[in-house]
Amino acid sequence: MNSPSCSDSNFLTVEEALERIDQDLQPIGEDEQVPIRSALGRIVAKNVFTQLKIPPHDNSAMDGYAVRGADLPTEGKAQLTVIGTSLAGQLYSKTIQPGQCTRIFTGAVIPPGADTVIMQEHVERQDDVITIGTNHQKGQHVRAAGEDIATGQIILSIGKRLTPADIGLLASLGISEVKVKRRLRVAFFSTGDELCSVGEILQPGHIYDSNRYTLHGMLTQLNVDILDMGVIRDNPNDVENAFLAAANCNDVIITSGGVSVGDADYVTDTLRRLGQINFWKIAMKPGKPLTFGKIKNTVFFGLPGNPVSAMVTFYQFVQPALRRMMGQNKLIPLRFTVPCVSPLQKTPGRLEFQRGILDRDEHKNLIVRSTGKQGSGILSSMSQANCFIVLPKESGNVEAGSEVVVEPFERLF
Repeated sequence: MNSPSCSDSNFLTVEEALERIDQDLQPIGEDEQVPIRSALGRIVAKNVFTQLKIPPHDNSAMDGYAVRGADLPTEGKAQLTVIGTSLAGQLYSKTIQPGQCTRIFTGAVIPPGADTVIMQEHVERQDDVITIGTNHQKGQHVRAAGEDIATGQIILSIGKRLTPADIGLLASLGISEVKVKRRLRVAFFSTGDELCSVGEILQPGHIYDSNRYTLHGMLTQLNVDILDMGVIRDNPNDVENAFLAAANCNDVIITSGGVSVGDADYVTDTLRRLGQINFWKIAMKPGKPLTFGKIKNTVFFGLPGNPVSAMVTFYQFVQPALRRMMGQNKLIPLRFTVPCVSPLQKTPGRLEFQRGILDRDEHKNLIVRSTGKQGSGILSSMSQANCFIVLPKESGNVEAGSEVVVEPFERLF
């Protein structure tokens, strides 16, 4: 594939790059059966049906008294005789006759003949007689059988990422195992002679490698199997050997650094020799030099070396791609418009992801402000931020008070 020219106008737009990635990827095919307590964050591989209805019987939503709707007074008051007590987990077999009721507790089965529950706070009781007034409706405070889930209903569909509520839902139906997609296998490494791992002593001209640690955190949140291959030195043979080793047993390879056009940047050249390059330049800031391609059947993402650029390109491109390969249903990015209380500097020509802090003003209205300097090496801007401020390609400087589009991190994570 011919490389685009160095003009930003010839680079792919963010939308074009996302479309190319989406067209080039398929979900992995292998599934596995796992216990529901091990299924959190996994992707459903087979529709889950229920053979039960939830709740399985009409039951009380309140502590109070089970009565017949026909006995509710339309004016004045009515007196009913208490003939027993219905407890949760026990069946009450007596049929409620006209003028009768039972004491009932939350979750207990509605006795035969009853169809309404009166909260205990709305009842006057003396011995075995209760007095009730008006303003009650037939059927109130009764949870009908099957009102949550009907028999034979699909409760969890293929592509659903399992949440704590989903795990509880499966348990409520007596389902102990669920079929999920196997975990995606992702290898990653950094490149650069100047990089040191945490724990090593810094030598003159060296810096600590932060990208592998942020990558590890971002991948952990995706619940994938991770292989950290460390720092690979700027040597063509070392880079090639790392590529080949990673491609043998992983679905995805992610690198950081070495994807620009410097003499010592070997990642893109090695990918071109060993596999194929789909694209390697995007009209965005930060993160222009993003490489996407394949080695054998392994998908490759080459992230920029600057820490913020690496994180932005991961969240905007790599994470959606991994979710697609995991078989997860497509997520729509959550973006909305709020006033920006800080002036923002921007040059037209590239879509820009600036770091912002979403907050509320004195009137409790949402606002956003900049984290300050927006350099691609200022990792503290990502630590302070809780959102991206997404500035369109054609946008220039933004005056304080202008409306801007924000993308909260919460949905990304």
